[in-house]
Amino acid sequence: MSSRLESRLEKLEKSVRKPVRASVDIRDHIAPCYLDLYEDIRAGRHTFYNLPGGRGSGKSSFVSLDVIEEIMEDNTGCKNALVIRKYANTLRGSVFNQLLWAINQLGVADQWRSTVIPLQLIYRTGQVIRFSGLDDPVKLKSLKPENGYFSILWIEEFSEITGEPELRNLQQSVLRGGDSFTVLRSFNPPISRRNWCNEFVERQEENSLTFRTDYRQMPAEWLGNVFLTEAERLKAVNPTAYEHEYLGLATGTGSEVFPNLEVRTITDEELKQQSYFYQGIDFGFAQDPMAFIRVAYDQKHDTIYFVDEIVKKGCSNLETATLIQERGYDRDALGRVRIIADSAEPKSIQDLQDCGLKVSKCKKFAGCVQYRVRWLQHRRIVIDPERTPISAKEFENYSYVVDRQGEITSELPDKDNHCIDAVAYALDRLIYKKGISA
Repeated sequence: MSSRLESRLEKLEKSVRKPVRASVDIRDHIAPCYLDLYEDIRAGRHTFYNLPGGRGSGKSSFVSLDVIEEIMEDNTGCKNALVIRKYANTLRGSVFNQLLWAINQLGVADQWRSTVIPLQLIYRTGQVIRFSGLDDPVKLKSLKPENGYFSILWIEEFSEITGEPELRNLQQSVLRGGDSFTVLRSFNPPISRRNWCNEFVERQEENSLTFRTDYRQMPAEWLGNVFLTEAERLKAVNPTAYEHEYLGLATGTGSEVFPNLEVRTITDEELKQQSYFYQGIDFGFAQDPMAFIRVAYDQKHDTIYFVDEIVKKGCSNLETATLIQERGYDRDALGRVRIIADSAEPKSIQDLQDCGLKVSKCKKFAGCVQYRVRWLQHRRIVIDPERTPISAKEFENYSYVVDRQGEITSELPDKDNHCIDAVAYALDRLIYKKGISA
């Protein structure tokens, strides 16, 4: 190859790798409270950045803008990013779309392209942003960009990670092949102060910075009146849920999953005031009981009242249908009442439908159990131990898994939770219609 041609190729390579500045200033899209953090990241003062915050705190928006700019301003062509969530099926609808938003906000859509298989964003220099769930740890170890290394690791919903062993495995698998790294962990703090994630952040590991935010630090016009009105409404009717959801505060003191639980007498007068009733079934037979639950939901005050339960081992589908019909829970003045059941048993659902019950299957996907529990945690739950004694026992005793070191993990036990599952199925349509923060 001639020296003249080599010179031309070298110039071409330099021009391709020359950083392109965004057409707008990133500071125009960052809330003022984030400017000091932005400068800290740019100066490389820390490796690990913990960003706990409540709903509407702008943390995911800030991180997505920062990741895009950091890659675009790299003049080595070696910086790539890996974006992680616990479950792969949540990536496209959350962080992938969030980064597309950031690209558009910075006015650089012509510099990027995307693919779905594999899920990635590709900068004009060949640098990439890859996305991965933690569902398959072996696959995670094999992830590697074609050029350079993953210098940026964004862990969204950091609190979904089970505990420190899983975190160590993730970081050891990713943080290699280079000398300079930026690890961004954004999350809404778990409800328990003793959860491993909350305690981990409080310990403040070496070379780390923790930056807490909530919606009150955001420009009001960015959030809108609907958001602000809903925050004030929840603050009035359920202060504890408001503090956890909007302020990002840990409101529980131990390993209990439902610190929002009230165990007390529910009067007939209270139930007469309710307009919306929901019913769910968790199937079982020999080892696990069948659990049918009827609850009322006061939407105005975000309160779930437990009305009745049928919990029985060795209960056939025909007997289940009979017990429900004998209590009059199959019909109301307008006709048949819908029951939501575990979708894992289509034959049992068909059996109940053949008995004249209006039964539908619940939604299920990776991470749905955690999602439903988080929704329940943001509501006031009132259980009468006389009306629903088994439900009261389950909800009172349901606790996060504690590991061998005595740390409270983010893992939910899959035992003694039949009534809990039945309630989640009962409220299935409401949960996925209104979402966690409704």
